[in-house]
Amino acid sequence: MTCEGKVKHLIRTIQEGNLSHLKEELGKDEGVLDAVLKGHFGRSGDTMLHYAARYGHLPILKYLVEELGANIELVNSDYKRALHEAASMGHRMCVSYLLAQGARIDCLKKADWTPLMMACTRKNLEVIKDLITSGASLALTNKDGWSSFHIACREGDPEIIQYFLEADFLATDALGAQSLHRATVTAQDEAIRFLVTELGVNVNERATELKLTALHYAAKEGHTNTIETLLMLGIDIQARDVKGRSAEKYLIYQYEIDMIPENGAKASQVAARVNCVAVFRVPTTHMTISMVSIA
Repeated sequence: MTCEGKVKHLIRTIQEGNLSHLKEELGKDEGVLDAVLKGHFGRSGDTMLHYAARYGHLPILKYLVEELGANIELVNSDYKRALHEAASMGHRMCVSYLLAQGARIDCLKKADWTPLMMACTRKNLEVIKDLITSGASLALTNKDGWSSFHIACREGDPEIIQYFLEADFLATDALGAQSLHRATVTAQDEAIRFLVTELGVNVNERATELKLTALHYAAKEGHTNTIETLLMLGIDIQARDVKGRSAEKYLIYQYEIDMIPENGAKASQVAARVNCVAVFRVPTTHMTISMVSIA
């Protein structure tokens, strides 16, 4: 078996979590040990430690670090460390182990994502708690101005949102968008209801220099159910941004863009805009939008 073949075999062994076989294979050929400890593999340039952390195999992680002396701060081509991998996949024991070994808790991968931000893409409250109680920063933002809290709101788990708010974190990003608006963009209706009814967030809160409401965002994205949710929560259907545009205008503009063949909009996207029209027409006579107006 070539050296490359041996390395691929070892990667599969780690992915499968077979520690005894890994030890056996390394015992047969110590020549691949340097590659195991320092090598970067595949398009993403992962190390063996990345694979172990990603797949949540704590015994292999311990073996690589404690017996073979693997460096827990090695990065791949995206500047991810093992802690990013364990956090993003929700592997609590691996996260705790890496932290106990002194892993940098606020290390940054490409686009300035921390392990805590990665953890917030998964609905695993315990991992999030472990990172925060271990000192992970709540104030850091990625290149888009999103904090960990905004990412949690985008995912929409009320329990996780509540935990962040109990940590006394101000939820405004670099563009001025609030947690309510982040939840709206991704149609997290349960989180929206929780923010407004349980936590007292102002449903008419404005975001960015354009002073957009959550209804503007929902209309732009074509989220019919979210529009209904916001209307039931009492959002101002006539609210306009600083340029005088209502949510209706955003909806019509996006519909017109979708109807241009070159833009390649899916039929489902167009249908979503049409459904939004019906929602706007039901609750109030203030909106005059009709099927004729966008035909």
